[in-house]
Amino acid sequence: MKVGVVRFPGSNCDGDAWHAVVDHLGVDAVYLWHKTASTEGCDVVILPGGFSYGDYLRPGAIARFSPVMSAVVAHARRGGPVLAICNGFQIACEAGLLPGALLRNASLRFVCDTVRLAVQRTDTMFTARYAPGQILRIPVAHGDGRYTADADTLTQLEAEGRVMFRYVDANGEPTSQANPNGALNNIAGIVNAEGNVLGMMPHPERAMDVRLGSADGVALFESLLAKVAA
Repeated sequence: MKVGVVRFPGSNCDGDAWHAVVDHLGVDAVYLWHKTASTEGCDVVILPGGFSYGDYLRPGAIARFSPVMSAVVAHARRGGPVLAICNGFQIACEAGLLPGALLRNASLRFVCDTVRLAVQRTDTMFTARYAPGQILRIPVAHGDGRYTADADTLTQLEAEGRVMFRYVDANGEPTSQANPNGALNNIAGIVNAEGNVLGMMPHPERAMDVRLGSADGVALFESLLAKVAA
């Protein structure tokens, strides 16, 4: 198995994603430079966090046109798994891999904190190793993380069970106080209709070791890699 971690100018979580996959889980990985119009035979592609192309115009708006993204989109259309984290989520939405958009935080401030997420489903390739309703502690670091979509899209996402993670409080309730950015329906992560592309604003690759605050991201990577290996 091989994982590809995309590197755009301005990516700053590519090393964290590499560390999570290679050092924690022992899986082979390669960096995919933004000018490379190929996924180099990778089984899984990760679009990491950061500030691709300096977030000029808006986050992800330029990155979606980079050569590597044509290959990533083709990989996803073939059913290949894509994990899009933070800026990667923004890029995935801009590229049409996921519906909706990520807008400026409601507070108009950059948020760097650890939040709670409730796992909404456990029958997917990204969440199979979590327990139903499990509450995770995962870091966030973003200024444009407010998920938004039109009413019909939101209704469809909810009806089809495509919301994977929701911001919640310690009791598992999706309150406004638990929502770090004002995302509609407290949405922290969604999948595409086929279930092979996950976009999420929180950083599971930064929650791999209890010594650093949380290991709640490990099961996400284990779920994905076990599914691909099978």
